[in-house]
Amino acid sequence: MTNTPYTSAPPSSYQPLIPREEALTRLRTELGTRREHIRQAFEQREKNGVETARNLALLMDHIIETLARYAGLPGSETEQPAHSEAFCLCATGGYGAALMAPFSDVDLLFLTQTPPSADLIKSIEYVLYTLWDLGLRVGHATRTIESAMEMAKTDQTACTTLLDIRPLYGQTALAHTLRKQHDIYLKGPSLKKFIRGAIAQREERHLAFGDTPYLVEPHIKEGKGGLRDLQVLNWIGHAALGYDIPEQSTRQHARGLAPISTLLGLLTKREVARTRILWNFFWTVRLHLHYITGRNEERLTFDVQPIIGARMRYGNHGHQRGVDRFMRHHFLMARAVMRLSHVFQPALILYLRHQIQQSPPHIEAGPEAFKRIDGYLSLPNPLALVKEPVTVFRFLDCARRHQLTLHPTALQQLIRFERHSAALRENAEAASLFLKLLCDPLKEAHAPADAPTHEAIKERTFWLPLLNETGILSHFLPGWSRILGRTQFDGYHLYSVDAHIIESIRILRLIEQGQMADELPLAYKIARTITQRTILYLAALLHDIGKGRGGGHSEIGAQIATRICQQLGLSASDNDTVSWLVLHHLLLSRTAFSRDIDDPQTILDLADIIQSPKRLRLLLLLSIIDIRAVGPHAWNAWKATLLGRLYSRIADVLEGGLQAQEDDERVEQNKIFVQEALQAEGMTPADIAHFIKLGRPGYWLGFDGDSQLRHARLVSRYRAEGRDDAILLDIAPLPERGITELTVFCKDQPGLFSRITGALALCGASIADARIHTLNGNMVLDTFWFQDPYGEAFIEEEHLDRLRETVIQAIHGEIDLSETLKAAQFPLTRRLEALHIPSQVLIDNEASESCSIVEVNGRDRPALLHNITATLSRMKLHISSAHIMTYGLRAVDVFYITDATGHKLTSPAQEEALAAALINTLHQTAEPPT
Repeated sequence: MTNTPYTSAPPSSYQPLIPREEALTRLRTELGTRREHIRQAFEQREKNGVETARNLALLMDHIIETLARYAGLPGSETEQPAHSEAFCLCATGGYGAALMAPFSDVDLLFLTQTPPSADLIKSIEYVLYTLWDLGLRVGHATRTIESAMEMAKTDQTACTTLLDIRPLYGQTALAHTLRKQHDIYLKGPSLKKFIRGAIAQREERHLAFGDTPYLVEPHIKEGKGGLRDLQVLNWIGHAALGYDIPEQSTRQHARGLAPISTLLGLLTKREVARTRILWNFFWTVRLHLHYITGRNEERLTFDVQPIIGARMRYGNHGHQRGVDRFMRHHFLMARAVMRLSHVFQPALILYLRHQIQQSPPHIEAGPEAFKRIDGYLSLPNPLALVKEPVTVFRFLDCARRHQLTLHPTALQQLIRFERHSAALRENAEAASLFLKLLCDPLKEAHAPADAPTHEAIKERTFWLPLLNETGILSHFLPGWSRILGRTQFDGYHLYSVDAHIIESIRILRLIEQGQMADELPLAYKIARTITQRTILYLAALLHDIGKGRGGGHSEIGAQIATRICQQLGLSASDNDTVSWLVLHHLLLSRTAFSRDIDDPQTILDLADIIQSPKRLRLLLLLSIIDIRAVGPHAWNAWKATLLGRLYSRIADVLEGGLQAQEDDERVEQNKIFVQEALQAEGMTPADIAHFIKLGRPGYWLGFDGDSQLRHARLVSRYRAEGRDDAILLDIAPLPERGITELTVFCKDQPGLFSRITGALALCGASIADARIHTLNGNMVLDTFWFQDPYGEAFIEEEHLDRLRETVIQAIHGEIDLSETLKAAQFPLTRRLEALHIPSQVLIDNEASESCSIVEVNGRDRPALLHNITATLSRMKLHISSAHIMTYGLRAVDVFYITDATGHKLTSPAQEEALAAALINTLHQTAEPPT
């Protein structure tokens, strides 16, 4: 609230009853003592969340009433002289609803009959200054009844705050007059405008806070499915019915004991009880959040989740930690709020039209024995779903084919039906209809003109979220209930497991329709050739269904997928393909991002697993949508490049080609191409011959022709320098791939790779991939692909110059990387430190013919790659290539290494020593010496 200016008043002779300093001393002591008592009662579980929020509001009432008396503000009608000003001090907004969190704002309205005198203004200032000195956040306005109504008519927020206006001190008749005028205003078109405005504000808020209730760090107040959504329902109900609410219900709401949505007679007793549980749950979580953080914090971050879970008595159970159980319960509560919004809001709007506007519902016959009510598709009778459970899928399929929106009462019946839906598991018709709902392309639904929102229509036409929110999916699909609301604590996934799966189906639908052709061109191209759509959709639906059970979720998920496919009536062959896709859904992404895809053995091993070009195409699509469904920032052009290259190499092998084999013919072809191109550029024959002799077969098969031409120019410049210690760099931004490429050509020297990675870390570069080629003559060609902190290519010339200078200084030893990197590192925030990221080292001597593969897993931090490579250098190990990937806070760094003699690690003792050294590096916070 903001203060409304008035015309100037005569000079003031104002004197408070008690000096402000004395009032401040008295009230600060009382406020602190009573707040602590309220907190102790809450934390000792003597009072629940709503009762505590009510007690905090009562305490604030007492403080403000006392302060108003100290200030000498005009009292009630019986207390003040007849000549004094008509005045009422009111609570509005959240405080007006008689509920407060420990650090909530105190919203006040100083209401007057006429513009205030100078003395009244001074009294008001006394109150405000004292409240501020008490450390309270105060929203305030000083208005007459007329100006308050003018503001309410032009401002949605001001109109909303007056719904909960509550007199605290002074002439309460003023507040009642304003409430009556506000109630009269909220009739007819104004009411319709207010409701539409409240819904529009809610949708804007949802977009601002992630547009899903299943974020792993949800905003419990403003996020979708949070406390504010319950309050919006209250406001709509309060605005619609005004003084038509029974007096007992009004008093109950005024005491904060129940949300007004439970008092309107539109919900069953069970739903009313559920809503009160929701109301108390969110207030309880919010209060814990304020008390733990000591501030007006509304986001349930990783660091506070286990603390609140423990305070609310969520203990470990089986494979589930207490914090997992708490967050799952939170998501189920958020889903219940969304259910209430889906049912209550449209039902209330229809109630207004039918009851208040005296417009009875228009009922007519609908398609396929169903009916329409005011244009919405509805069920013939409430018992239809229980009598014949398959009706639920017939009903939804009818809505899908006829593009009709569901009536709110039908949604309510679907929610009430959820516990009966397990009977559908062995029903062949239900299986067939479910697959149609899952796989059919998205169509725009026809909705009545007064349908609440376009967003709601779109949600209804994408049936999977509806099946999930109503609970039908949990009963229909074995295993789904185990992933419902399951949080993924890795700093990488944005959503709960079920929300991630539903997002992957949505992405797949958009790919098929061409709506993501620009972002995912390879996926769109392949999707147009896919004929086994049902298999792909089922694989996407089930790819993470094995999470949260302990052990490998891919293996567990494949077993669950087999059972579900049998339930849905798939053939043995299709069942095998779906379970195979679930088992291997991480195969391509893990290989592309953490293995050398130019290693022939890698490609041949993958080809042996995949075996079929059809399976390869399905697996690639599944890999892409799985990554993209993590969140928009999880996918980038570099990942697309790596997956595309891997796909083409495997496809070539599966189709009988030789792309993955280091045969002399391909090497010679590449040499001829480069030689002819360099001759056309005018390079001397001696320089061309020198370059052609440098590269070994692995080099000629590992880079494209354009890269090899850049390397040739670099080698030519090195020869022109005429010095053995010369170090030449080439930096090439590749914005179309979202990456920058750095090539370093020089004499080989110990620790070179580690010093380059340290220099890149100093410049804020995140290394995505690295390749080391040892050439003839003891020369090395090190290539690094890296991105800026925002996941994009370095492009600006000044950034590239700084990179070049820093790398050269680091190679020459002019920078003390140990101390410089240590000073440059920033500690993780507390919310991220709370996430447990285990450290692990895996050594594989079978996956490559010439190298040992070392995979290092641990918490990511600045210069981690430099620390690891420094350790490898100290152990006299040579790095052939490095492949770097981060998943939120987890780094997965893979190195192809050989020992000092150029061979794999041959003894268990070598492997154990290396693993121990790397684990020690991961656990160190200081930079190890290079």
